Amino acid sequence: MSQRKVLQGNIIIAKAALAAGCDFFAGYPITPSSEIAQYMSKEMPKMEKAFIQMEDEIASLGACIGASLAGKKALTATSGPGFSLMQEHLGFAVMAEVPVVIVNVMRGGPSTGMPTKPSQADMMQTRWGTHGDHPIIAVYPAFSDEIFSETVRAFNLAEKYWNPVIILLDEVLAKAHMDVEIPEPGSYEVYWEKTHEISDLNIYDRNIGENPPRIDFFHSYPIHIDSLEHDAHGWPSFDAKTVDKMQKLRMEKIFYNLDDIIKYKEYFLDDAEVLVFSFGISARSALAAVKMAREQGIKAGLFQALTVWPFPRAALQERFKKTKKVLTVELNMGQMKYEIERIAPPDVKKQTLLRANGLPFSPGEVLETIKEFVK
Repeated sequence: MSQRKVLQGNIIIAKAALAAGCDFFAGYPITPSSEIAQYMSKEMPKMEKAFIQMEDEIASLGACIGASLAGKKALTATSGPGFSLMQEHLGFAVMAEVPVVIVNVMRGGPSTGMPTKPSQADMMQTRWGTHGDHPIIAVYPAFSDEIFSETVRAFNLAEKYWNPVIILLDEVLAKAHMDVEIPEPGSYEVYWEKTHEISDLNIYDRNIGENPPRIDFFHSYPIHIDSLEHDAHGWPSFDAKTVDKMQKLRMEKIFYNLDDIIKYKEYFLDDAEVLVFSFGISARSALAAVKMAREQGIKAGLFQALTVWPFPRAALQERFKKTKKVLTVELNMGQMKYEIERIAPPDVKKQTLLRANGLPFSPGEVLETIKEFVK
């Protein structure tokens, strides 16, 4: 039976992670994500699951990668400075195709910045923070029920596609106490890729769009995991044909499955004359503003991205066939607006509402920007 509770956003993530089968957590406390680690430190030992407080964020993600390779569903949680430290290991997880989930509760930056103020300024770091061409999946909920469901989905996507998945949150959503319905176990999908028995050790060899088999170090297989570019066996290789194949295998397992990975919500867009594009805490204000605009006779609608990477390009381009004005609302100096500018045709007028001073947008501010835009 489902339960209605008032919970902090960070606690909703922790509960959802456990509901999704998370059985390993390694982390280092950092504002404003610390409650996730705190909750896990209390609850996981009761469930005979592993919690480790590591010496820093680098070690935290390293431990999660090791746990995942040993067959566990692993989670770590951090904020901007810690997320920066994790980038090398994030690249390792992409290269070795290791499923792991990372929570990044965004705060004001750069550097130490504003630990207790919200931000949405890690959007591009999430996509391109680690070097080299690489696939990434990132989800960003805005409402309490989405925090639960997107956390569960993040674990499912990591298991399905053998890739790191990043859950983005911001200081406001992480710290706010919200009414939430915790669904009954069994009412939502929990995906677990079972360990495969393998007939040969070419664990990375498969067709484009497919994933390697899940095997672990406790089944007596002499498998090889490396951060270097490698062949199908996992051994280092710089052969041009091999490198080209492996790069494509890693990228295309994501891009062959966009219909499953990309998720978004649309509000009042069927007849909208202006499309508001937003996500996370800014999408909450944007939705309220769109409803207020409708009450005043302004045909506004909201496109709320739940999957921010891969970017929901096709769905937005379909909307731009009819709606010729787009307003991007984000708590930074301008990041996702460049994705909108990249995909929107020239006949679509573009406007932004941006801020990076630690204050979230009010619905009234978004409404006034909409009204100015439609004049």
